[in-house]
Amino acid sequence: MSLLDETIAAVAPRDPAAERAARERLDRMTKPPGSLGVLEDVAAQLAGTAGACPPPLPVPAAVAVFAGDHGVHAQGVTLWPQEVTAQMVANFAAGGAVVNAFAAQLGADVVVVDVGVAAPSGPAPGLWDRNVRRGTADLAEGPAMTPDEARRAVEVGIEVATALAADHGCLVTGDMGITNTTASAALVCAFTGAAPAEATGRGTGVDDPTLARKVAVVERALARLDGERDPLTVLAEVGGLEHAALAGFVLGAAAARVPVVLDGVIAGSAALVAAALCPPALEHALAGHVSAEPGHALALRHLGLRPLLGLDLRLGEGTGALLASPLVASAARALADVATFDSAGVTEKA
Repeated sequence: MSLLDETIAAVAPRDPAAERAARERLDRMTKPPGSLGVLEDVAAQLAGTAGACPPPLPVPAAVAVFAGDHGVHAQGVTLWPQEVTAQMVANFAAGGAVVNAFAAQLGADVVVVDVGVAAPSGPAPGLWDRNVRRGTADLAEGPAMTPDEARRAVEVGIEVATALAADHGCLVTGDMGITNTTASAALVCAFTGAAPAEATGRGTGVDDPTLARKVAVVERALARLDGERDPLTVLAEVGGLEHAALAGFVLGAAAARVPVVLDGVIAGSAALVAAALCPPALEHALAGHVSAEPGHALALRHLGLRPLLGLDLRLGEGTGALLASPLVASAARALADVATFDSAGVTEKA
C-alpha cells in the first residue's frame, strides 16, 4: 500500500461526541449563547478534530511554504519572470518575506519546501529539498506532470505534515510559484464546474490582454480533460507540484488529527483535490480567509468552508492563513478557560 493510500485510510471524520460536548459547554459559558458567532463553530470543530473537549490549544503553528515552477509560464500568462520563484525561495529561507514577518509576530515556525522549483536551491536553514521534478510541463500543451509525479508530490505534502504535526498544534498552508494561479483556476474549474472566465483572476496583477490569454489557456487545458474526474489524473493534467503537495499536506494533517488552516486560492484549489481523494479530510480544515482571486470563493463554496477573514489579500505564502491562526487559537482558549454560569456563580437569564 502506498503512503497516499495509507494516509487516506487513516483519516476519520470528526468525533461527534466531542463536538456535542463542546456545544454544550459553549452554551453554559458566561456569555449569551451563540454570542461568539463563527468562533463557536471553530471551537466545536477543534474539539471534534481532537476527539476531546476542550481540545488541546492549537499552538504553536507551523506554516509550510511549498514552492514549484510551471511550464505554462511559456504562454505569457504573467508579467513576472520565472526565476522569481527560486529567488523568493531564497528570500523565505533568509527570513525576508511577508510570511516570515507575520510568522515572527505570531510566534509561528516557517519551513520552505522545494517540491518543484526549476532552479536548484542551495542548502539553507528551514529549506527542505523534496524536489520531484524541475517544474511542470506546459499544461496548455499537455499533462503538467505524470500521475506518478503527482502522487509523489502529494506524498511529499503528507510527509511534511506528519513531521510538523509531531510538535505543532496547528498547520498552515503556504505556497510560492510564478503562474500558479493559472493552474489553480484550471483545478477550480475541473472540480467545481465553473467557467474559466469566472474562476480565472489577475494573480499578481496582470493587464487585460494577459488575463485574456490566461483564460484561453485554462479553456484549452479543460477541453483536454474532457470530463475526467479521477482526482490524481486531473491533478497531473492541469495542477502544479505545489498544489499536489498542499493536497497531501491537508491529508496528512487530517490523518494526524491536527487542524490545518488554508490560505488563498492555491490552497483552496489544492483542497479540492484533497476533498476528491478523501472527503472526510476537509472536516479538519479551516479557511483562513477569502482572497481577491475569484476562484477562491468558488472553491470555498464548493468545499462548504466559511472564511474567517476577508481582507482582499492576494499574496499567498500563507499570509492570510497565518493572520487567522490567532482566531483559531482564541476559540480553543475560550472553550478551555471561560467559566460556566454554575462555576462562576453567575445568574443565567430567565
